[in-house]
Amino acid sequence: MTTTVLMPAVAETLAAHGIRYDVLECREDLADTAQFCEHYGFTLDESANTIVVASRKIEPPVHAVCVVLGTTRLDVNGTVRRLMGVKRASFADAGATASLTGMEIGGVTAPGIGGLPVYVDRAVVEATRVVMGGGNRTSKIVLDPAELTKLPAVEVIDGLAKAVAAPTGE
Repeated sequence: MTTTVLMPAVAETLAAHGIRYDVLECREDLADTAQFCEHYGFTLDESANTIVVASRKIEPPVHAVCVVLGTTRLDVNGTVRRLMGVKRASFADAGATASLTGMEIGGVTAPGIGGLPVYVDRAVVEATRVVMGGGNRTSKIVLDPAELTKLPAVEVIDGLAKAVAAPTGE
């Protein structure tokens, strides 16, 4: 298995915690979830998105990392804000995400992020396999999502995300 296309911090974290995974190279212009899944043959319920969340109106801001399936919507102002102990929260902007993680948007992934709590929706760890960012826009990792629980900052949370309603076709 080649790990040279992964961001070094991601590869180092995976190795340090004995996480089993495969690496997929991907075109930079296809790194975003929907385009990646369509082009490379994954479904949205096999895609685990890593999202950095920031508190609002608190200095200094509080941050957390959340991992949810592509078929769900993160419950930012319910479950997430309660976990963070804040009144209001929202997705961190691209600049804050890059600064906190050292990763490129479209490749952000829980392995390799240090110093922040990592909340993983239970639906993610119950999936058979997931594809996640490799820390950059040119690689992804594919793994049994239970492997994520080997990361020390991971906490599996029931109800971190909610299912997205399917279109009715009307």
